[in-house]
Amino acid sequence: MRTTRALAAAGAAVAVFGLATPTAVARDGMNVHPSNIVALPSVIARGGQLTVTVDGCPNGGHMTSDAFPSANLRPVPGTNGTSRGTATVNNNASPGSHSITVNCSGRTLTNPAAFTVIGGVQGGLGGGSSTGATPTDMAIGGGLLAAALVGGGLFWMRRRSEKQIGSERPL
Repeated sequence: MRTTRALAAAGAAVAVFGLATPTAVARDGMNVHPSNIVALPSVIARGGQLTVTVDGCPNGGHMTSDAFPSANLRPVPGTNGTSRGTATVNNNASPGSHSITVNCSGRTLTNPAAFTVIGGVQGGLGGGSSTGATPTDMAIGGGLLAAALVGGGLFWMRRRSEKQIGSERPL
């Protein structure tokens, strides 16, 4: 529960910071250049799908990152030069901030901290990256169950013998 709240707070903080930070804009007055690279969600787990929107890219293009393979950007109908594309974050992407570089009609732009990848927690002996019970977990659980059955049986047998001894005495 605390982890969920912490992730939600971190995501909100990243979103607020991303909206408050000025974006890189490259315009020379005559040609349109790619600008305003926005990745949503800005905080994503490995294997998640990311939507990237770029202004100033009327003919589409492609995007690259060290966290996902190259993907195409397609023009968004009804907009003034905006393109959009989706990419799937690699399962082995390193946790932390990642950049996105877009190439539109031979012009490139990089957003150095476009999104953040969150990963599994590495704690103690192996971390929490597996799902379900492992063979070791099953063996430990089975051993505890067997010990409980033996202990309960011995307790029941002892109580039974105490009742028999007490009932044989004359009053």
